[in-house]
Amino acid sequence: MVEERAKGIRVFLADDHTVVRRGIARIVQGEADMEVVGEAGDGREAVKAVQRLRPDVVLMDVGMPDLSGIDATRLIVDAVPDSRVLILTVYDQEDILFRAIQAGAAGYVLKGATVDELLGAIRTVYAGEVFLYPRMTARLVRDYIVRVHGGEAPDEYEKLSPREREVLPLLADGRTNQEIAEQLHVSPYTVQTYCQRIMEKLNLHSRTELLKYALRKGLLRLDS
Repeated sequence: MVEERAKGIRVFLADDHTVVRRGIARIVQGEADMEVVGEAGDGREAVKAVQRLRPDVVLMDVGMPDLSGIDATRLIVDAVPDSRVLILTVYDQEDILFRAIQAGAAGYVLKGATVDELLGAIRTVYAGEVFLYPRMTARLVRDYIVRVHGGEAPDEYEKLSPREREVLPLLADGRTNQEIAEQLHVSPYTVQTYCQRIMEKLNLHSRTELLKYALRKGLLRLDS
């Protein structure tokens, strides 16, 4: 008589590399408290499958075809809030990390992680907590310390005009100048002017810095 596998953490794998999925599946299936309930090779397929299967944890790659892992995460979080998305990627860039957090990801782990780190990350997000790969956490802490000791003035935001405050979160959300122009019924040139003024007033030098500033100020919605 074959003993029935105890119900545990139901994990869904979303990665466009079959070999990677199979390898992770073997690792997860080897744990007594976990089981793989489904797989997908592109972002759109992952969203549809997660809506149907409603797993506990979704391991989501960033570089997915058809629909990016970030966009797929946003759709999954909106449609199946009980499914916790754990980003599993080779990318260790801060801007991707922030976009993943903004999309509602509950964790971020690099593919260079050890087996124990990956399994620990799955259990952490399943428990309702947030997991960030140590290297990424260190970067966030360093960024915070630099900002604090660099004298990020508490009244910088007050320098922005009402219109600039309207444009700021749209820029941080990744909208193009054309998209913002259409939404606000102005020209793309006007949006570019707003962008330059915002950057100057806040002493920011890239859209990544602008995104991090908007997140710190609570100007963008963070899904838990």
